[in-house]
Amino acid sequence: MLPNGWALTPAGQSLTLGDFPLNIAVSSSGKYIAVTNNGVSEQCIQLVDVKNKKLVCTRSIPKAWLGIKFSQDEKYIYASGGNDNRIMKYKLLQDTLLAVDSIYLKNPNGKYASAAGLDIYDKTKTLYIVTKEDSALYIIDLKTDKVKKRIPLGAETYTCLVSPDGKFLYISLWAGDAVKIFDTQLQQEVATIKTNRNPSDMCITKNGKYVFVANAIDNAVSIIDVQKKKIIETLDAALYPNAPNGSTTNSVALSNDDKTLYVANADNNCLAVFDVSEPGKSHSKGFIPVGWYPTAVRVYGKTIFVANGKGMSSLPNPRGPQPVKLTDITGYKRADNRNDQYIGSLFKGSLSFITEPTEN
Repeated sequence: MLPNGWALTPAGQSLTLGDFPLNIAVSSSGKYIAVTNNGVSEQCIQLVDVKNKKLVCTRSIPKAWLGIKFSQDEKYIYASGGNDNRIMKYKLLQDTLLAVDSIYLKNPNGKYASAAGLDIYDKTKTLYIVTKEDSALYIIDLKTDKVKKRIPLGAETYTCLVSPDGKFLYISLWAGDAVKIFDTQLQQEVATIKTNRNPSDMCITKNGKYVFVANAIDNAVSIIDVQKKKIIETLDAALYPNAPNGSTTNSVALSNDDKTLYVANADNNCLAVFDVSEPGKSHSKGFIPVGWYPTAVRVYGKTIFVANGKGMSSLPNPRGPQPVKLTDITGYKRADNRNDQYIGSLFKGSLSFITEPTEN
C-alpha cells in the first residue's frame, strides 16, 4: 500500500535492493545482473545471481548516476561516478566486486562533468560516456583506461547507445529534446533528430535498423528509422487515450525476437507493452503491473527484469526532520555527503523477475 492509497500487486517475483535503483545491466551470459542505486542515502553497486534470484554482493560507491555496463567477457563492470567526475571499474571475481581503477573525466571549465549514461563497444575496447553538467561525450580507450577525446554536445544528456556494428552512437539529449547520431569512425555528429520532451533510455533492434527512445515528460516512445534518420512513429504509453502527461515514460527494452517492446511508466507503476513487429504500424498489447516507480526495464531470454526505484513501500527516517523539533541538525538533506550516518533510508528499491507473457 502506497502513501497515496494505491495498492500494488507486482507481477513475478521481487528481490529487495538498495536506495533508488536507477539502472540495470545484464551480463552477456545472463548469469548476473548489476544494479546502480542512486538515492539520497547510501549509493552502491549491487550484483545479483539471476538463476538463484539472490543478491550476492553490495559495493558502496561515494557517488553514482545511471551508467552501468558489463564487459563482454564478464570480467569487469563499469559504473558512472556521477558528480565525482569518474567511471568506476570493478573486477568481477567469484560473486564479488573488487574496485580496481577509476577513469577521471575533466571538464575544461573546471566544474563538474557529472558522468551519466555509458555504453561499450567491446571489439575496439572503447567506452563511451555522456555527461550532465558539461554536456559532453567522452571517448575512452579501455586498453589504457584513458580519455581519448571529449566532444561538446550542446545540451544536458541522459545516456548513449552503441549500434550493434559499432559504427554509430546514439545520444539522448535530455535537455535538448533530441537524439544525436554520432559516427564513431569519423568521430563526428551526422544527424540530430528532434523527439518528444526529455528523451532518456533507448534500445535498438538487433539488425540496427530501429532505435526506440523513451520520452519522460510526454508519455511517449519515439521510433527512429536509422537509415532515414527520422522518427517514423510515436507510441503513447499512457494508461488510456489522451491522458495528460505524467506517466514518466523513462525506460525501454525489446523482447529477444524484437517483436515486443516493454516500456517503464514510473508514475503509473507499470510496464506498457507494444507489438512492434512492423515498425510504423505498432499497437498496444496492454500493461504489466510492477513495483513502485519502475526506473529501468531489461530483457534476457524469456525473462523481464524491472528495477523499481521505491520498491514496495516507504520506510521510516527516525533521524530526519521531525515536527516536534525546533531545529534540524541531522544533515538529512546533505545529499552529497554519502558518509553522513544520520541520512536515513527513505526507500528500499526492488528488482522484479517476470516471465514474458505468452500469446493467447
